[in-house]
Amino acid sequence: MNPTYQQLLDKKKKGIPISMVTAYDFPAARIVCEAGVDVLLVGDSVGTNVLGYESEREVTMDDMVHHLKAVVRGAPDGYVMADIPYGGASDEDRAFRNARTLVDAGAHIIKIEGWEDKKVIVESLAGRGIAVCGHIGYNPQYHGPKGRVFGREPEVARQLLRSARVLEQAGARMIIIEKVPEEIAKIVTENASIPVIGIGSGRYCDGQVLVLHDIIGLAPRTFRHARQYAEVYSVITGAVQQFRKDVEEHRFPAVEHSSHVDPQVADTVYREQNDGGSQ
Repeated sequence: MNPTYQQLLDKKKKGIPISMVTAYDFPAARIVCEAGVDVLLVGDSVGTNVLGYESEREVTMDDMVHHLKAVVRGAPDGYVMADIPYGGASDEDRAFRNARTLVDAGAHIIKIEGWEDKKVIVESLAGRGIAVCGHIGYNPQYHGPKGRVFGREPEVARQLLRSARVLEQAGARMIIIEKVPEEIAKIVTENASIPVIGIGSGRYCDGQVLVLHDIIGLAPRTFRHARQYAEVYSVITGAVQQFRKDVEEHRFPAVEHSSHVDPQVADTVYREQNDGGSQ
C-alpha cells in the first residue's frame, strides 16, 4: 500500500523524521523501498550520477520519464517524487504539461526548483490538482554544478524564509531546503506547516534526503553534507576483476554452470558433422 502525503504530514506534526533517498532505476527503487524509506526521489541528479552528463541542466523530460517508470516498477508501494528538469517549468502551461506527464508515469508529487519566483507556477499546478514540492537554497539547475551555501547573509536568510512561506501559501505540500545554515533551516522548518526536508542544511529539518550513490559509496567523492554508509565501489570492482581473471584462466564457467546432453546425442552430432554434415 502506498504511503500517503497525510502520513508524511502526520510525521511532521509528531516530530518523527522523514527519510528520502534518490532512486534512478528498478533495482535501486526496490532496495530503497524495502529499506522502509518514506520517499523515493527520482531527481534530475540522474544526469550526473547515472547518465554521465556534466550537469543537471542536460537532463530532459524523456530522461526523467524513462527513469521514473523504472523506479515505479521497482517500488510499486513507494511514495515517489520526480523532478521537472531544467527549463521544464518556465511557464504555467509548460509546467503543467510536464507535471502531468510525470504524474501519469507514476509520480505522486512533483519537485520544482526555484525560490519565491516560482509562486505562480506552484499556485497554478496546485490549483490543477498536482502535488508540488518546492526546492529552495542551492538549486543545481540554476546555480550550476558547484554547490554553495545560501543564507549566511541576513537578507538572503530573510529571502529563504519568505520563499518558504510564499511557496506554502501557493499550495506546495513539501519543501526541500539545500545547503542552508542549520540555524536558518531550523527557523524555516519551525515556521512551516508542511514538511521541510533538508540536504546539507543541518539537524533540525523535518527529514533528510541523500543521493543513494553517496550513501553506498558509488559517488566519485564524499561530500561534506553526506555520510557514506557503505563502500560498494571497491566491492563491485573486485567482483568484476575476479570474473575477468576466472574467464582468462578457464575457471569460469565450470561444469556446474553448463547444461549437458546425452553423450550419444553429442556423439551422433559429432560424427554427422565430421562426415560432411547430416543427410
